[in-house]
Amino acid sequence: MSEEAQESTTAAGPAGSAEQKLPPAAKSGETQASAVKRSAPKSDYKPADVSPQRRVQRSYTVRLWSIRHSHALEWFYAKFASAFLHLHPIWKAIGYGRVETPVKFVERHVKGFMFDCRMCGQCVLSSTGMSCPMNCPKQLRNGPCGGVRANGNCEVEPDMPCVWVKAWEGSQNMAHGDAILNVQKPVDQSLRETSAWLRVTAQAAAARESGH
Repeated sequence: MSEEAQESTTAAGPAGSAEQKLPPAAKSGETQASAVKRSAPKSDYKPADVSPQRRVQRSYTVRLWSIRHSHALEWFYAKFASAFLHLHPIWKAIGYGRVETPVKFVERHVKGFMFDCRMCGQCVLSSTGMSCPMNCPKQLRNGPCGGVRANGNCEVEPDMPCVWVKAWEGSQNMAHGDAILNVQKPVDQSLRETSAWLRVTAQAAAARESGH
């Protein structure tokens, strides 16, 4: 094997030299990320998306879509709640405790996909512009903290839009958007991992039966 081939094998080997492991020096005014990209071997392969910021933004895409379409979702939720209430005799006959597991499974996946639901068991989406307050790192239930950034993002998670800024935007599109002004009770931790759908249905049925 020639000396040139040996040098090439050494440079391409799994261990490599100390110089090979060091990041390339950046030119004046160039970021280290740009320097690394410049020095990378050229090929026809182009990564679809390797930006951490873009990956984070994508995780909020559906949540933000739900907020933008809060008016339509408000209408749908009203119809859904009415249909669920009509099924109260069935839930009662089977037993709310028995149907909770399958209902909770569906609720977790549907609301988890649409709103990044945390299954607090005390859903207030209809009062918060379809923006779940449990997504707030501080889990604030009655408005934003004083650390909202100038661009409207969270102070704890700089790439995430403030949950309450979005809640206000979503509420402006809703027929009952003024419900965002209602004071929410503190989270009852004993209701975590329970079905808000069934709880609200049972409460509505009890109120209807009592004539309230």
